[in-house]
Amino acid sequence: MKKGDGEGGVRAGDDPVVLDGGDRRCVRLLIELRRLVEGLEPGRVVHLIASDPAAAIDLPAWCHLTGHDYLGPVPGGAGSPPSRPIYALRVQAHTRLTHEDAPWRLTGTADGPARPE
Repeated sequence: MKKGDGEGGVRAGDDPVVLDGGDRRCVRLLIELRRLVEGLEPGRVVHLIASDPAAAIDLPAWCHLTGHDYLGPVPGGAGSPPSRPIYALRVQAHTRLTHEDAPWRLTGTADGPARPE
C-alpha cells in the first residue's frame, strides 16, 4: 500500500525513503530516524544522508540495538559533487523499542519489548 492510500503504509519494493540529516549531529538524526522507521512497513529501505562522521559508527550500533538491518554505506554520496555519505538500513518487523527522546536506550526490560505487528 502506497503512502497516501489512507493507511500511511509503503511497499518494500518502492524507492528508498530518504532522511537528509543536513549538518545535524548524529544524536538528533537517531531521534528523527526512530520516528521515521516507526511508521514504515517492514522491508522498507531507508537512506540516511549524514555529514556527522559519528554516523558511520552510531547507525550500525543503533541498528544492532534495535534489530533493524544495517546495509552499509551507499556508493556515490549526496550532493554535487558528492560530499555527504549515505547510509542504508532495512526496517524489520520484530525490533526492540527505544525511548522516543533517547533512541540509544531500550524501553521496558533489559531486552526491550518487541515492536508490535
